[in-house]
Amino acid sequence: MSETEKKCADDKPEITEEEPIVTSHQLELADTTRAYTAAVGMMPLKDEKGLIAAQIFYTAYTLDSDADPAERPLIFVFNGGPGSASIWLHMGALGPKRVDMGAEGFMPPPPYKLIDNAHTWLDLGDLVFIDPVGTGYSRAADPADNEKYWGLEADLEAVGEFIRLYLSRNKRWTSPLYLAGESYGTTRAAGLAGHLIDRGIAFNGVILISTVMNFQTLRFTKANDLPYTLYLPSFCATAHYHGRLDDELLGRDLRELLREVADWAESDYTVALAKGDRISEEERAAIAERLSRYTGLTQRFVLGADLRINIMSFCKELLRDEKRAVGRLDSRFIGIMASAEGTAFDFDPASYAILAPYTAVYNQYVRGQLGYESDLNYEVMNAKVNENWKYQGGRFPDTSEGLRAAFAKNPFMRVLVAQGWYDLATPFQAAYYSLAHMGLDASLRDNVSIREYEAGHMMYLHEPSLAQLKADAAGFIHN
Repeated sequence: MSETEKKCADDKPEITEEEPIVTSHQLELADTTRAYTAAVGMMPLKDEKGLIAAQIFYTAYTLDSDADPAERPLIFVFNGGPGSASIWLHMGALGPKRVDMGAEGFMPPPPYKLIDNAHTWLDLGDLVFIDPVGTGYSRAADPADNEKYWGLEADLEAVGEFIRLYLSRNKRWTSPLYLAGESYGTTRAAGLAGHLIDRGIAFNGVILISTVMNFQTLRFTKANDLPYTLYLPSFCATAHYHGRLDDELLGRDLRELLREVADWAESDYTVALAKGDRISEEERAAIAERLSRYTGLTQRFVLGADLRINIMSFCKELLRDEKRAVGRLDSRFIGIMASAEGTAFDFDPASYAILAPYTAVYNQYVRGQLGYESDLNYEVMNAKVNENWKYQGGRFPDTSEGLRAAFAKNPFMRVLVAQGWYDLATPFQAAYYSLAHMGLDASLRDNVSIREYEAGHMMYLHEPSLAQLKADAAGFIHN
C-alpha cells in the first residue's frame, strides 16, 4: 500500500457506539392492557480491528413481565426490496402501532394517522425490526463502503451478525427464535435459516410473507417459460376482481377457479410452451382461447404475445380501455395512466398508495413517540441498493437450498408461508413451485403450512387479511 493509500485508509471516519433510546408504553389489547418497552438504536458491525464498519438501525419491542424474557418468543423481522426498510411490516402489520389505511388499504387523504394496532404480534413474542445497511438509518461508517453490504451473501453475513449480537447483548440465546420476512425478506429469511444453523443458531420457525426463494419463478425472459405459467392464477384473480372475466367464471368460487387455472397451467399450458415453434396452429389457437378466458385479455393480444403474457403487459393491458393500470404489489389497486398507449404502466399504483402515508407517519412516530432524532433521511426504499445488488453470478438466485439444509439440520423447525391472491410481485403459485422443488424430505413436509389471503403483496393492508394473518401467526407460534 502506498503512503497516499495508507493516509486515505487512516482518514476513514471513525464512529463511536451509541446507546439505544429506551421508552415505556402501554399496549391496549381487546381484553387487557400490557406494558412494554421500546428500544431504538444502532447495532454496530465491527471489522477485524474492532472498529465500527457499519451500523444497523433497529427497533425492538419487549413486553414488560416478571417472567424470564429468555423464555419468551423472539421474532426478528425485516422487509425486502432489496433496499427496503422494515417500515412496512413494522407499521402495517406486526408492530404495536400502525398506519391507518382504512378497511381495504387504499390510499387515504392526508394528513395521515397513526392508530393502535389491535392485531400486533407483540402478544405473541418480542419483536425486533431490522433495517439492513442502506435502508432506514443504517449506513456503513464510510459511505464508500455501503455497497460492500449490498449483495445476497454479504447481506446474510451482516444480518446474521446483527442477530448474534442482539442475542448476546440482550441475553436471549435460549428464547424460542423466529424469523419473519416479506418479499426479498423471504429470500433473506430462507438463507439466514441455513446460514445461522451452521453457526449454532436454530430457529423454531420461519414466517415467509409473499415468498420468493427461487428467482427463476419471477424473471420473464425469452429462455424461461416458468413465470408465464406461475403468474397465470394471479392474473385470473386480478381479472376476476375487476370484473373482466365472463359471467360463468365470475359466478364461480374464486378459490376453486384458481385451483383449476393452476392445474391447467401446470399441464396443458406448460406443455404448449415447451413445444416452442413446433406448436401447431390448432393448438396455438386453443391455448390462446383458454388464456383469453382466464385473463380477460383478447385472443388477439394473447396471440401477439406468442402465448406469453408478462407482468408489465398484463398490468397495462387489462384496463387499457379505461386508461387505467392495475398494481404490481396489489392488483386490486388501479392508477390513472398518461396514455392508453405503450406496453408498461407509468408507475405502480399500489406502491404510490402506501409510500406517502407510511413515510409521513413513521417519521413522526420515531421522533415523537420513540424519541429517536436524526437528520438523516430514513430510506424507506433505496433504489441505489436495489440497482446495485449483487446476486449469485451467472444463475438465478435461489436460497431454497439454505432452507432445506436448515430443515435437515434442525427437523423441529417449522415454516409458515403467507401469500396474497392479488400479488403480482411474488405470485402465490410461484411460492408453491419453489416449496415443491426444494427437495424436502417427506418426513419434514408437514412442517410447512401455507395460508392464502384475498389481498396483495402486503396482504395486511386489507384489514380482514391483517386479522387473519395475526390469527395464523398465533396458531403457528403457539403450536
